[in-house]
Amino acid sequence: MAKIRTRKETNKLFIDFRINGKRFREQTLLEDSPRNRKKLEVHVQKMEAKILLGEFDYAEFFPNSSNIQKFLSLTTGASPGSNHNHTGQRLNDHGHIFSEFAYQWQQEKQVEWRASHARNIECVLNSSLIPFFGQKSLQEITKAEILTFRTELASKPGRGAPFRSPKTINSHMAILKSILEEASDRFGFESPYKNIKPLKLQRSHVEPFSLAEVNQIIGAVRKDYKQYYTVRFYSGMRTGEIDGLRWEHVDFDRGLIAVRETLVAGKTEYTKTDGSQRDIPMLGPVREALQTQFAATGKLSAYVFCNTEGMPLDHNNVTKRVWYPLLRHLGLKKRRPYQTRHTAATLLLAAGENPEWVARFLGHASTEMLFKVYSRYIPNLTRMDGSAFEKLLTIQTAAEMEDLDHV
Repeated sequence: MAKIRTRKETNKLFIDFRINGKRFREQTLLEDSPRNRKKLEVHVQKMEAKILLGEFDYAEFFPNSSNIQKFLSLTTGASPGSNHNHTGQRLNDHGHIFSEFAYQWQQEKQVEWRASHARNIECVLNSSLIPFFGQKSLQEITKAEILTFRTELASKPGRGAPFRSPKTINSHMAILKSILEEASDRFGFESPYKNIKPLKLQRSHVEPFSLAEVNQIIGAVRKDYKQYYTVRFYSGMRTGEIDGLRWEHVDFDRGLIAVRETLVAGKTEYTKTDGSQRDIPMLGPVREALQTQFAATGKLSAYVFCNTEGMPLDHNNVTKRVWYPLLRHLGLKKRRPYQTRHTAATLLLAAGENPEWVARFLGHASTEMLFKVYSRYIPNLTRMDGSAFEKLLTIQTAAEMEDLDHV
């Protein structure tokens, strides 16, 4: 009988079972929790049923396992080359099976990914790619099937919207493209993913708050969130960055906030990009807000902003219970909390700060995104009346007149 056990050093679950008296152990990436144990129990029940019927295919349940050959060598009548290739992948009559290679690709690549990105990849594989392409031969997938898959994606509802967004569809398609291109390179066939362009994305919609609205919000918000929103509005930090901010990264002596981590699904990890790693000066009321916050939570938690148990904030909970009710109370238009970041950017630009400095302040790799999103808030780009040219001519003419006076 198979057992579900836990590796003490990693707290990850693994399956321990025997076939024909031979012991097998298969590791998983699942943390030990009631939900994950229940998930594995379903998997184990299916395994045991197949074993009992004599129909157990090791590669079906553990497609990327190094134990496949070990199983084949002890199974009566089975040989390593019967319906597997030399790597243990199952083959159908027409070539390599998509689902098995996709999971192999996932395992090989995940060392390159952030934990949150790895979770997104797994979700996309299990929710859309495997259900559609699962048992298809990689070599027989056609461009027409890929476009049909994209059409089906576009017809399904998105998060809080009647249909999935182009951004979501493009992310699914990008993963499919990577899998097919790797497979074509590895197995020597031409990838069917050719000349398929990403869907056009809608332009980012910026709806910043005015300075008067910022003061109104900070003045009316619950006392225990006043410092939180003060820092959000005047630091331009992303939600994950401020929610994952630890006291060790707040330098009161130099007046800097070191952005080094981001909070995703309740866990801190490396920031969105290398460019997101930055030191933010404590502008305006930020220093005072952080000092007040330190008096409240400095000894309670390693996190700057935390709940009563010292754990980091749950941004979905804060948004639903604090942010949106506050905007309704003040009669302000409903806007996502991310607009606090846009507000910081537009206030800095409207004040005449150098765009390159603002880009670094926000964690952008270059000014390209800054000009694309905030162009109408940059004074030199907003003032389209020729006044800058007039000023140049006036200065030049005055200088020439002064030279004539000295002749």
